[in-house]
Amino acid sequence: MMTPQDSVLKNEEKVIFALRSLYARYGYSQYKMSKFEEYDLYVQSKDFLISDSVITFTDTSGKLMALKPDVTLSILKNGKDAQGCVQKVYYNENVYRVSGGTHMFKEIMQVGLECIGDIDTYCLYEVLMLAAKSLATISERYVLDVSHLGILSAVLDHVGVPENDRKAALKCIGEKNVHELCALCSAAGMSAADTELLKQLISLYGKPAEVLPKLCALLDGRIDSTLLQEFCSVLEAFGGSAFYDKLRVDFSVVHDIGYYNGIVFKGFIEGIPSGVLSGGQYDKLLEKMGRKAGAIGFAVYLDLLERLQQSEAPYDADILLLYESGTDLGTLNAAIESLTKDGSSVMAQKEIPEKVRCKKRMKLTESGVETV
Repeated sequence: MMTPQDSVLKNEEKVIFALRSLYARYGYSQYKMSKFEEYDLYVQSKDFLISDSVITFTDTSGKLMALKPDVTLSILKNGKDAQGCVQKVYYNENVYRVSGGTHMFKEIMQVGLECIGDIDTYCLYEVLMLAAKSLATISERYVLDVSHLGILSAVLDHVGVPENDRKAALKCIGEKNVHELCALCSAAGMSAADTELLKQLISLYGKPAEVLPKLCALLDGRIDSTLLQEFCSVLEAFGGSAFYDKLRVDFSVVHDIGYYNGIVFKGFIEGIPSGVLSGGQYDKLLEKMGRKAGAIGFAVYLDLLERLQQSEAPYDADILLLYESGTDLGTLNAAIESLTKDGSSVMAQKEIPEKVRCKKRMKLTESGVETV
């Protein structure tokens, strides 16, 4: 049942409160940071960022600083390796980047979590499970697409995709562009059998119970079996849960292979054309930063929820209440209090505003509130 508070809070705000509570229940502590970081932090890992556009300024000491476009890099920079342990943190921070909707710089509220340290199969499962629960918090109509860059990289090694063609091949795979992928394979002198193997891999899509047996049969004897075992064990751990039917195996989910090395995933909500959640295992990023730990995490992009709110809330208010100049304030207030008791939202106006959207129009008269 929707409470009056629910009707006032925006989607983003409700999601933030719910997700913070969810992550805290699994032992994740909140990470807080300043708005600024030294620009060098982002230059060194620019490809890891979603957008390479960074707002910079020079501080009073002459250092080049940046308004943070990312939280993960700051967490990694300030963390320490501890053998046998994992650091579990969540964040609720504003980041500053180019919005996908407006293509202009925007302050975006981002929520996410990171699990860093001695990563094992349970850590992979827990983060993937929390990603699914995060999507379920936003909407019941979601899917979580899951891939494994370790498997994909091993397949590229097996079929002999040249190192300087890897980036282009991954782009084709991410777009499921079979025509361009075949052209690339042909130009690289790859056999028809190896090209067909790649085509079959990226054509696999569906629920784990349907796809994993096909995946294992396709790659049997071709790549290290431990990669397949890890991928299958994590997904099969969801069996019997409410989330299992929401998972989709999809090898077109690719992130930068220079940073990510294991399970990667994207979450989608019905009504929003692009992914609202993205994450994965990024041990290679830690390695580049001089750390020996592993890491997996994800972020929820709350700016995209504005579209969901627009589609789910076509009205500015439930009731447009019209009143006349000179109306007794006590009478007007009492009428509004009465109308909002059931959780309805009320907009009080003397005239009907242009383009206002309300379910019902009412008017305060001497005899009470009447529908008009």
